[in-house]
Amino acid sequence: MAIQQTEPLPSWNDGQAKQSIIEFVAKVTKDGESTLVPPPERIAVFDNDGTLWPENPLPFQLAYVLDELKRRTPHEPTLAADLMVQAALNGDLKKLLGDSYKGLLHVLALTHIGMTTAEFRLTVEDWLASAAHPKSGKPYDQMVYQPMLELQDYLTANGFKNFIVSGGGADFMRVWAERVYGIPPEQIVGSTAETQYELRDSGPVLVKTMNHLFVNDKQGKPVGIHQFIGRRPIACFGNSDGDQAMLEYTTINNPYPSLGLIVHHTDGEREYAYDVKPQGTGKLDQALQAADYRGWTVVNMKTDWQVVYPFELS
Repeated sequence: MAIQQTEPLPSWNDGQAKQSIIEFVAKVTKDGESTLVPPPERIAVFDNDGTLWPENPLPFQLAYVLDELKRRTPHEPTLAADLMVQAALNGDLKKLLGDSYKGLLHVLALTHIGMTTAEFRLTVEDWLASAAHPKSGKPYDQMVYQPMLELQDYLTANGFKNFIVSGGGADFMRVWAERVYGIPPEQIVGSTAETQYELRDSGPVLVKTMNHLFVNDKQGKPVGIHQFIGRRPIACFGNSDGDQAMLEYTTINNPYPSLGLIVHHTDGEREYAYDVKPQGTGKLDQALQAADYRGWTVVNMKTDWQVVYPFELS
């Protein structure tokens, strides 16, 4: 969680980005002002990959899937023979992520279908306990952005309710999000598919399928917000073109004051530097161009953040 705060956003350098957040929160929370927003309407939505933790060189859920394939293919010849599995194991991200992520969805199906939600949770927990990020060598759940943890705490202290609205799988994020971010499972909006109820000898279970898949990305994000939150956000935090629709939905013609913010990955030393040409996912092009005329705040990671990760504080 965030460090003890003696001032708002202590890991943020003084500048336009930090000031825009503080001014917005003051505007919507000051009693007696015409801009005061009732607490139930203080909804903040955060993308996850690239906004709260890295998504390069790979989104963490994809790293989990690849490690699952490495673990299982030596013992499962049919899985090993699958062409998309081979592409994944050979690092062919272009093939895996092309055609609207068709290959990725295929390997997700192969590694997820038929598992109970409890079994899936255990595999994710086991992976988090043993896997390490390739750049830092740290566990994946320590690779969260300290300034964004502080931002979440700051918003919570000012009566906001924070939601994660991500293209990542809801079940994947619900395993660890409450422990890592303090955001409970019911405030996670992600990609989902149908689960099926079964009563087994051991008791009731929910079994994962890929039926009725809902990909919570791009134009799907406002749809997911409507379906699962039921209130229009007044604050939105993203990092890529996949978040543009969510930023638009939050800030254009909102009856309340609103804030849109984009995390721009500019720090190749402490994290990664990319926008138009990411290593994997997280392309930032159209949303960055729109930021000026939409009035969205753009965070320059290299200059706006004193530290990137919590472990830098120790």
